[in-house]
Amino acid sequence: MKSEHPTRRVQQQKGMRGFSLVEMLIATLILLIGLVGIAQLVPASILINQRGRLNSTSLVFAQKEMDQMMSQPLTSLTFVESNGALCATACRLGNPATPGIAVGNPIVPINNRILIDFSSAAVADYSFTYTDLNDPFAVTYDVRWAVVTTVNGASVTGKRFIVGVRQLSTSTFVPAVTLDAMVQQ
Repeated sequence: MKSEHPTRRVQQQKGMRGFSLVEMLIATLILLIGLVGIAQLVPASILINQRGRLNSTSLVFAQKEMDQMMSQPLTSLTFVESNGALCATACRLGNPATPGIAVGNPIVPINNRILIDFSSAAVADYSFTYTDLNDPFAVTYDVRWAVVTTVNGASVTGKRFIVGVRQLSTSTFVPAVTLDAMVQQ
């Protein structure tokens, strides 16, 4: 029968050493710090996502209004808004009697861009407010526009539409969106 030498058993026990309690506590502390850091990113990412959504809905709404105006014949002086939003009497598309002049809401040039001036009062028949009933946040939009008509003699040859949309019922600041496009014959 073989007998094991007592020093050999002590050497095997030293080689099979595990974690100490202090090492385990330090590892747990590092893991908790990492988890707390990641947990703080979740609310921040939700806020960033919501702001992006609000910005994009204003832009999409402005583009939809712009497309609707540009699809009207150049001779049309009014249009019916497809969302069912009503202007005071009729949604107007400029005035051929005042060519080359912006008719509707005031516009301001800022950094070589033309923007709708939301600091002044909305002009009747060139603005409306709209609340999207399908939106779970029930955001209300302030929609305003100006039209510059181009004429040649007595016929209308083009229109420039400047459409601005801003959100009224949001808890965070969302900048207004202004689109500028022209349609010609």
